[in-house]
Amino acid sequence: MIRLVCRVLQAAILVGAAVAGAPAIASTNATGIWIDHTGRGAVEIKQCGKNLCGNVVWLEDSANAEACGLQVLGNVKPVARNRWDNGWIFDPDEDAKYDVEITVLRDGKLKILGYAGTKWFSETMFWTRAPADLKLCKA
Repeated sequence: MIRLVCRVLQAAILVGAAVAGAPAIASTNATGIWIDHTGRGAVEIKQCGKNLCGNVVWLEDSANAEACGLQVLGNVKPVARNRWDNGWIFDPDEDAKYDVEITVLRDGKLKILGYAGTKWFSETMFWTRAPADLKLCKA
């Protein structure tokens, strides 16, 4: 019985040490270049300190070239594995900022939940990874 208790304690200590040495809450697989839900633009999401931020890096219509380089995501904090929240997203069509939650889905898509203070009043969009050969705009 004592041997069993010792083995259980040893296993608990090993698991605790592994968890303590684990990386930050969220993995970085939200980073990269994503085509937005409209298909008219792409955003590069990257680490900005411990949080995520993102800028426009591709536009379908060159008439909107002034938006190239525009920051549209900021200060999005890791809250769980593959989920970030409490940052902001800018909607250039509405010229407005909203709160944002970002979740990487199992199918490889990015779920973008834009909301205004409460998630009861939200809009969900799905972004897809951009192809590697996407021709980026010059900021």
